[in-house]
Amino acid sequence: MSFDLVARILLTLATLGYGLVTVLADFNKTHATNPQWTPHARFHVVWQVCSYVGFALMALALIWLPGPYAIDRLYLAAGMAAIVYLAFFAAVFAMPFYGGRAFDDNGYLPFTAPVPVVARRWDANIVAFSVMAVLLVAGALSVAVAG
Repeated sequence: MSFDLVARILLTLATLGYGLVTVLADFNKTHATNPQWTPHARFHVVWQVCSYVGFALMALALIWLPGPYAIDRLYLAAGMAAIVYLAFFAAVFAMPFYGGRAFDDNGYLPFTAPVPVVARRWDANIVAFSVMAVLLVAGALSVAVAG
């Protein structure tokens, strides 16, 4: 299997992480239709997820449609994913400054860590985005090798 194909697959997985998984995770009673959230907060989550879907569709086209500048398009798709994932981690690390929390009491609660290395309980969002970020890094490295 060529590094080009490996890069495309890994970048596709990273793209689906922010473009599809967020739809499944957020367009339900835990987020978008959560009656305990303010209507404006629900508006923002719907806007955010719809934006992610649009960017993901563009990234998938960059990854898979034939045409010139294939390696450059893979870097662009990786850069788009990096923006989403870096923004997530910026929000996580800035939580003490704005009083945020990675979970809601009536949403996806932290679960018992299978390997309690960092903490005894892990947040589902942080775990999922960490896995996706690793796939993204592996994909970007594969692009570098393919290029």
